[in-house]
Amino acid sequence: MTHSAIAVLDIDGTLVDSNYQHALAWYRALRSLGHTYPVWRLHRLIGMGGDQLITAIGGEELERRVGDQARERQGEQVDALLDEIAPLPGARDLLVAVKERGHRLVLASSAQQRHVAAFLDKLDARDLADAWTSSDDVEKSKPAPDLLNVALRKLGAPADAASVLVGDSVWDIEAAKRAGMPSIAVRSGGFGDDELRDAGATALFDTPADLTAALDDTPLA
Repeated sequence: MTHSAIAVLDIDGTLVDSNYQHALAWYRALRSLGHTYPVWRLHRLIGMGGDQLITAIGGEELERRVGDQARERQGEQVDALLDEIAPLPGARDLLVAVKERGHRLVLASSAQQRHVAAFLDKLDARDLADAWTSSDDVEKSKPAPDLLNVALRKLGAPADAASVLVGDSVWDIEAAKRAGMPSIAVRSGGFGDDELRDAGATALFDTPADLTAALDDTPLA
């Protein structure tokens, strides 16, 4: 990995502790439309974009019938939970450490634009990031690689530029693999180590702080 690598960091669940709030938000949104799914099943899909989650949980017929409405209601439920979502330990320090090593930094999220804006503010990251993404930037979200390709394009970088993804879900890691990008995982997504490794993660850390402490032993040295 060259000195001027591109670090693509997932925001939602990797830098801010939002996965369980998202699972509850989907549960409440779908239940309000007459469809109740176990929260654990919804949690297993967090990190996958909302454009794909409804089909994954309930099939194409459910997506056709309530998809747009469910996404809108889920967004409103997340609005109500924003105050409870906090940065994970060492999240901003990780961003600073990445920048201090001379890397370019893109914060990649498939969250709704207003939620990305709120997370950037929570992290005080607007001056640190070279670019960021939201669901508005792509037609197809993770595990498709589109969001990562957009992240590179925002920097004017080619698809094969030296880059590494830091994410928290198997969907992040799968997207990185499809984009030909090595990946590092933090455990805040609630996935098992074996699942993250099987998906392609090269290293695992409990928190952004733990990754920062070990940064020199990763592709982001």
